[in-house]
Amino acid sequence: MIAPVFVDTNVIVYARDAREPTKQRLAESWLEHLWRERLGRTSFQVLSEYYVSVTRRLDPGLSPEEAWDDVNALQAWNPRPVDRAVLERGRAVEARYRISWWDSLVVAAAQLEGCAVLLTEDLQDGAQFDGVTVRSPFTLSIAESRAVYAVVPPTSLHPPRGRPRRTA
Repeated sequence: MIAPVFVDTNVIVYARDAREPTKQRLAESWLEHLWRERLGRTSFQVLSEYYVSVTRRLDPGLSPEEAWDDVNALQAWNPRPVDRAVLERGRAVEARYRISWWDSLVVAAAQLEGCAVLLTEDLQDGAQFDGVTVRSPFTLSIAESRAVYAVVPPTSLHPPRGRPRRTA
């Protein structure tokens, strides 16, 4: 089984940014892969940032209707809400790793979603945050992600609990 992958705002924006054709192609490939494999995860914070970025900052930008269609489609990934758990985990991430508040919330959401990988260009490629590894979608190949970030069922070094079974 392959672990879920959390997608940050910049990856989704690059998929719509024609000014950066190489990054656009790579971002599109990642999103297509995550849709096909049903491994994509994100948060409402990311979707909100995406909407503002593509309607107000991207040149040429998207119409509000086009941007909303993208946001609506990505709601199929069941985005993580910014709730008490995200805020508390975000505060712990911020205090421990000394990263920005907004990045802390993204890392917290990725952790709470059980993601092994956080695709983003905003944090250092390869950084580790308690089980979540930051990777740039522009340096990590899709094939590499399958091999490196497969979920391995835990094995215990301790005997199972309960009464020992009788052997016949």
